[in-house]
Amino acid sequence: MSLRVSLSGRIGRSFHLDVDFGIAAQGVTALLGPSGSGKTTVLRAIAGLERVPGTIRFGDEAWQDGRHFVPAHKRPVGYVFQGGGLLPHLTVGRNLIYAARRAPPGAFGCDDVVARTGIGGLMDRIPARLSGGEMQRASIACALLRQPSLLLMDEPLSALDSEARGQFLGHFESLLATLPIPVIYVTHDETEARRLAIGCVRMRAGALDPGGGPLR
Repeated sequence: MSLRVSLSGRIGRSFHLDVDFGIAAQGVTALLGPSGSGKTTVLRAIAGLERVPGTIRFGDEAWQDGRHFVPAHKRPVGYVFQGGGLLPHLTVGRNLIYAARRAPPGAFGCDDVVARTGIGGLMDRIPARLSGGEMQRASIACALLRQPSLLLMDEPLSALDSEARGQFLGHFESLLATLPIPVIYVTHDETEARRLAIGCVRMRAGALDPGGGPLR
């Protein structure tokens, strides 16, 4: 299903957000812009974690408009944070079980998700024993096991150094290309966006940046 986002309002004392865009029903759309441009705020609003005046529609369903607001736990959204978001006291395998138990039946089975993300050898490790790339792969697996209809990713490679990021991008590219759901991928890195995304929404200072041009 496609997503339509139209938000306009003041965030805090001085930041004003004004965006209106849509994304396709499948594939990766990059939300691209410098730090402080409002990308994470948009992502949090889509997830229902932050209220910004406006409307958000996913397919035929209004997640927020002038009449009502669907809370975060009722939106079929998977969210991958910058730091990973795994429960630190549980092994990777236990994190997956916890994610699956709290989800309705859906398209993503545990064996399928483990194969897609390549984490079969990590099941007995706790998050503190994972590399940055392993942490993010496990976090994506947990997000998929929640059976999302939309996957949100907030700069998931930002914690990796340039060498590790380059090594991980190839695996990430093939993983995201196989997902049968739309993905919004927040980044400030043009190369990363060009490598992973089929579409791009550019932001600057809380608004869309039409002068940024297409991904090259």
